[in-house]
Amino acid sequence: MSSPVITRFAPSPTGYLHIGGGRTALFNWAYARRTGGKMLLRIEDTDRERSTAAAIDAIIEGLTWLGLDWAGEPVSQFGRAARHREVAELLLAQGKAYRCFCTPQELDDMRARAEAEKRPIRYDGTWRDRDPSEAPIGLKPAIRFKAPQEGETVVEDAVQGRVVIPNKDLDDLIILRSDGNPTYNLSVVVDDHDMGVTHIIRGVDHLTNAARQTQIYMAMGWRVPHMSHIPLIHGPDGAKLSKRHGALGVEAYRAMGYLPEAMRNYLARLGWSHGDDEIFSTDQLVEWFNLESIGKSAARFDFAKLENLNGHYIRHTPDDRLLTQFIDFLPHAEGGPELKAKIDEKMMAKLLRAMAGLKERAKTLVELMNGSRFLFAARPLPMDEKAAQIIRDGGREVLAGVLGVLEQVDNWLAQDIETAVKSHADSSGLKLGKVAQPLRAALTGTSTSPGIFDVLEVLGKEESLARLRDQCA
Repeated sequence: MSSPVITRFAPSPTGYLHIGGGRTALFNWAYARRTGGKMLLRIEDTDRERSTAAAIDAIIEGLTWLGLDWAGEPVSQFGRAARHREVAELLLAQGKAYRCFCTPQELDDMRARAEAEKRPIRYDGTWRDRDPSEAPIGLKPAIRFKAPQEGETVVEDAVQGRVVIPNKDLDDLIILRSDGNPTYNLSVVVDDHDMGVTHIIRGVDHLTNAARQTQIYMAMGWRVPHMSHIPLIHGPDGAKLSKRHGALGVEAYRAMGYLPEAMRNYLARLGWSHGDDEIFSTDQLVEWFNLESIGKSAARFDFAKLENLNGHYIRHTPDDRLLTQFIDFLPHAEGGPELKAKIDEKMMAKLLRAMAGLKERAKTLVELMNGSRFLFAARPLPMDEKAAQIIRDGGREVLAGVLGVLEQVDNWLAQDIETAVKSHADSSGLKLGKVAQPLRAALTGTSTSPGIFDVLEVLGKEESLARLRDQCA
């Protein structure tokens, strides 16, 4: 009987959870779900100078917003340093590691010689077979792994295929620094082994680390986990993803008004595919996800595709659920907290009635927020330049004519309002648009909005008439 699948997401808390990290977490989560396993979360916080509590909080908050969960409590890699040292000492005792007494100056000289001779910069094995009794007095040694010098190290990768690295290209890496702190490659191997990780899914930039880590697994007699090194994410121009392309923290995408389900769908399609399917639910992702369908080529991030996909999700989200997501989004948006403070039961009802019209014109929650501002606006209504121009260019006269008609509407519903306005337009010899545009400008302060009769209904008779009278005065 095979052991259950255990994946892990292991970010370094030196900044925000970037979009590539979000995708790596999603792939680990989806594979664990697909196979009935579980995903663990390990915070690789061994870089004490750069690791911060704020970054850890941002990672956890970003994963939570994306809708990704994990089994158990997050594990601190730094908190396991004693165990890492124990394994380093065990390798030392077994003759699979050795003490290195090279001074910083000697290592610098070694690097300089390699550069001058245009050789790869590698440790030259000075202390590999040297007797520690020759060590300088008072110098604390580092511990280096005694890497095999002959043959090859093979990484059987589910995405990249069979990767063969000559052992001569891998030097004796430090596994314990002279200050007693373990290094990344040792810590990762020990943690993955102790946590029972069966499948490692991470970026292709870790492929060289995979060879080094495989050597440590073999030296300890431990089973090597299944490896999958996924392609990096590039910008639309094919260059390495940068901030101008969208290399932002996950929290920035929340602030820009993207829905988490849309982000999951979009991130899944960055490097993975299921036939020609572009839009699919998270349940479908879990049902379909496999490692074999991850491509080797770098994926290209495209904001236009993300926006269009997000617009699809907004339009197809039920109004009540979208309203909840909209309200949850407001504290994270510029100008959003002020609007949220104005939401009471009456405003909630207005927003819910307006949602069907608002979401048809919005690709992001920011656009939804901006489209809804007319509901929050206090009189006299601020006007954008286009709306003001409409009022100036004969709009005021049109409003004065339709105002009396609207005052006579008893049943304040969009259908009845539309009937009255159409009748007035016909009797006045005006096209409906010539009446609708001044109404839109006066009621919303803009030249675009949901259907104008829906706007009138949502605002209510009293508020609608008051806004129209403001422009007729």
